Amino acid sequence: MCGFCGYIQTESASYSRNLIVSMNEKLEHRGPDDQGYWFDEERGIALGHTRLSINDLSPEGHQPMLSAGGRYVIAFNGEIYNFKAIKKELETIGLAPDWRGHSDTEVLLAAINVWGISDALKKTVGMFAFSLWDKQERTLTLARDRMGEKPLYYGWQKDSFLFGSELKSLKVHPDFQAEIDRDVMALFMRYNYIPAPWSIYKNIRKLVPGSYVSFRLDSEQFKNKKSPEPIVYWSFKTVAEQGIADPYLGTDQQAIEKLDQLLNQSVADQMLADVPLGAFLSGGYDSSLVVALMQAQSKQRVKTFSIGFNEKGFDEAQHAKAVAQHLGTDHTELYVTAEEAMAVIPKLSTLYDEPFSDSSQIPTYLVSKMAREHVTVSLSGDGGDELFGGYNRYFLGEKIWQRLKPFPHWSRKLSASLVTSVSPTTWDKLVAGLGRITPAELSAGRAGDKLHKLASLFSVSSSNELYLKLLSHWDEPEKIVLNSNDPNKQVEQTLLLDSFIDRMMCIDSTGYLSGDILTKVDRAAMGVSLETRVPLLDHRVAEFAWQLPMNMKIREGKGKWILRQVLYNYVPQTLLDRPKMGFGVPIDSWLRGPLREWAEELLDESRLKNEGYFNPQPIREKWDEHLSGKRNWQYHLWDVLMFQQWLEQE
Repeated sequence: MCGFCGYIQTESASYSRNLIVSMNEKLEHRGPDDQGYWFDEERGIALGHTRLSINDLSPEGHQPMLSAGGRYVIAFNGEIYNFKAIKKELETIGLAPDWRGHSDTEVLLAAINVWGISDALKKTVGMFAFSLWDKQERTLTLARDRMGEKPLYYGWQKDSFLFGSELKSLKVHPDFQAEIDRDVMALFMRYNYIPAPWSIYKNIRKLVPGSYVSFRLDSEQFKNKKSPEPIVYWSFKTVAEQGIADPYLGTDQQAIEKLDQLLNQSVADQMLADVPLGAFLSGGYDSSLVVALMQAQSKQRVKTFSIGFNEKGFDEAQHAKAVAQHLGTDHTELYVTAEEAMAVIPKLSTLYDEPFSDSSQIPTYLVSKMAREHVTVSLSGDGGDELFGGYNRYFLGEKIWQRLKPFPHWSRKLSASLVTSVSPTTWDKLVAGLGRITPAELSAGRAGDKLHKLASLFSVSSSNELYLKLLSHWDEPEKIVLNSNDPNKQVEQTLLLDSFIDRMMCIDSTGYLSGDILTKVDRAAMGVSLETRVPLLDHRVAEFAWQLPMNMKIREGKGKWILRQVLYNYVPQTLLDRPKMGFGVPIDSWLRGPLREWAEELLDESRLKNEGYFNPQPIREKWDEHLSGKRNWQYHLWDVLMFQQWLEQE
């Protein structure tokens, strides 16, 4: 795992090679073991690289790295898990160079030299982002892995085209303008993260997963300072559509065996490292499966890590410990106090570079920090929910839509207005008076809050609009962010998928997975110089998952059926089957208690007015309702607070 940065300047710009050194220093946390630079003053291009040595710890793995013939120079972040197979193929066809070391980066350069960018990328199995300079064609190429595990930002700023792993390195460049994009702010307020291709700054974009951009210095595009359009070499949407069109026809048992084989291969590939390796273990299905497959293939006890909280409803450490004991791993757990968790909050804006408000970023950072004391690489169980139908919202969305669909749109809107005309507090009292006949969905407290949320869904005109509402924090963010227009008001409408659950899973896999989950893990782990790997997101696993019929994913009202069947081969069902628990922290109670003073300062009405980004009124209304206990607005408020803290440190 590493970080890289770079720039190309036009003839009107002129900067010394010291600039790339300064930019690179901002990425030292991503690669503390080695730093490297490459500078072509005549062409006005510079590359910087920081290295976290994982494979080939020798100087032969140093970057930026030149190809054997000297045509290409690359700055690479990530891992090519099948590089040995690619290396063997090059040797078999007689087109391998004289190898200098045994790094995956050297093999990737050789593959590009033989097959070109697109075909070389299609041969890879891995997670990566890289910048490649072709001296012969005077062409820059930026590429990103299929699922979006590794980050890559790029764009024009004044007279320079900038690119890199994190925004903090780009901001060092004198041409960087740091102009906040209010439309993207609205996106953030809706989703709690900023999805690709947008970033918080105008004219800076994230490269979308499974694509690359490429342009020549003598092109009109470069002369006119226009960013190149991404070229897709692997499309998740296409994989989903093709998988459904060509479904797997084997039996349940054959499918279980095939998935077991694929996952074992993925885990084996991702356990290759020349440094200590371990895994995060929450005790849930996904992380337990990854650890089980690791331990089945390892002669030593796998090092596993979990974090616990004393707050009721937020602690999975006990379940992780039980799984670890069954599998015989070398398990480390850490119980964190609320004070220790809250101490992470000041670091968040620096870690994430742009507003990001998934509050599970806090425990993710803490477990990464603990793991880094013992290992350099940690495997993670992310991806199972999106690929195998694990989120509760899939069942909820389908159930709500089936019940709403038969009723005319006007009647649903009328019902919604009737429900919301009664305050949540009054609904709480009414429901409490029903006693034993209260529906189960409302009996767990905050009935009024749930009824108001449900009523907001009544007025939707399509299933896609319903899912957008389920995904949204601030439902109309352009009314919260001043002078903004939400650039993504509708969930993707072009998916050729008939099933609503299929569409929900595909939407999550192309947005939420890379924009939230993988971003959260990458920045938290790289903030402490820890490499993370995600075996469930091997693209061959994803392709097989989309060939499986829905009843192999969701059966008897429960998701991840086939994933659980594989896991039960390694871990007893009794240790695993329990209600799903998120990896979160009690933000709602913290905001009413120890974080109240901090939040009040950031949400001060005068401050919000003076800064000029937010409409203070709805924010203050939600803050007052939250403090009084009338409503739980933790997610909406955390979005605003994370932007405010980021802005304060901007």
